[in-house]
Amino acid sequence: MSRWSTSRRPGVLAKVVAVATASLLALGACAPAKKKATAPPPSKGTTPASCISKDKVHLTKAAVLTVATDAPAFEPWFKKNDPTNGKGFESAVAYAVANELGFVRSKVTWVKESFNNSYAPGPKNFDFDINQISITPKRAEKVDFSDGYYSAAQAVIVIKGSKYASARSFADLKGATVGAQVGTTSLAAAQDQIKSDQQVQIYDDTSAATQALKNGQLDALVVDLPTAFYITAAEMGGKGVIAGQFQPTSGQTEQFGMLFEKGNPLVGCVNLALADLKKNGALHQIQQKWLSSDVNIPVLH
Repeated sequence: MSRWSTSRRPGVLAKVVAVATASLLALGACAPAKKKATAPPPSKGTTPASCISKDKVHLTKAAVLTVATDAPAFEPWFKKNDPTNGKGFESAVAYAVANELGFVRSKVTWVKESFNNSYAPGPKNFDFDINQISITPKRAEKVDFSDGYYSAAQAVIVIKGSKYASARSFADLKGATVGAQVGTTSLAAAQDQIKSDQQVQIYDDTSAATQALKNGQLDALVVDLPTAFYITAAEMGGKGVIAGQFQPTSGQTEQFGMLFEKGNPLVGCVNLALADLKKNGALHQIQQKWLSSDVNIPVLH
């Protein structure tokens, strides 16, 4: 779930620009940094549909809801790498939230944003990003999050029949070569909780990590549980198995949230929409339709 490029032009002009930039940075360092505050909640009595006009929310494009996700967009979160079709859990959730906010389907547009770039500070070219982004205090220093729309467990995928296929604890994975995608809570969980003798291997995206597991370069791959179901069923050709699941931190549940530019008042409007979808059971129905309900996966400790 990530990509980019850079360029450079040599010469005298570049040196002048570099000196000027350094001077500006030095001056900027003397001034106190302005911390952009989290937007206040919507006015009392506001509904999701009236929230945008009532609280003067600025949209990226007038009268259109701009939603971002990564490319490729993986299953089961999106189907056929097409966020616009409304199929897959996160595509369906995005359109359900849009509907609550008063946007018909033709007024929802999608843009691409890499996973790692999404939670970088600064202006955004979208209204919100939905891409299995876990809500963490560190990320929330630079961006805002909605309330959680999905509680995610982590899972460990191994090769069927391998010595790690019978792992029932973190200690059973002590000698394993473990991998995960860069910038994810799956990587943090692998590094913090799976006490392997080997250094955790880091990959640019889940596809590359899955291929490494299939090639025998990894003994185990850590991803969120729904993605683990998809990988073992659709990408491993019957060769992969989920050894177990676990929560990333003891006693806490990891939550996926929609991501916004810091201070964006749209956060409160989306939270109203999510509250309605939870109350009327629509969010649960979407989860039941698109995500596996199989809970017969051992819990690792």
